[in-house]
Amino acid sequence: MIKWKEDYRVGIEIIDEQHQKLFEIAARAYDLLKNEFIEDKYDRIKDILEELKSYTIFHFETEEKYMEEIGYKKLFSHKVYHEEFIGKIKSVDLKEVDENQEGYLISILELVVNWIDEHILNKDMLIAKG
Repeated sequence: MIKWKEDYRVGIEIIDEQHQKLFEIAARAYDLLKNEFIEDKYDRIKDILEELKSYTIFHFETEEKYMEEIGYKKLFSHKVYHEEFIGKIKSVDLKEVDENQEGYLISILELVVNWIDEHILNKDMLIAKG
């Protein structure tokens, strides 16, 4: 189960709200994975991927604008992490998704969960410290 915890709060309201939205998207992917009543999940997976991609881009733009406003010294390296993550989402092969729907849902969840653990807890927390 993927759930927001207070440990993920960076202390910047807009960023915390957007991180919570990313958790909601990941939770829907998890719920879809566990739903045994839907045989063909392709369209729903595609929708989740598209939402994840567009919302993540929106979130990164917000975060980067905030970092610029406060003169965050690690802005450039932080942008690199963002670009890498977006690249991973954009590189999804929808044909592969269709051929292995369950496996792809698991890989989406792993990507998001690993990102949350690594990026939010280690990188985004530094933004609040300036």
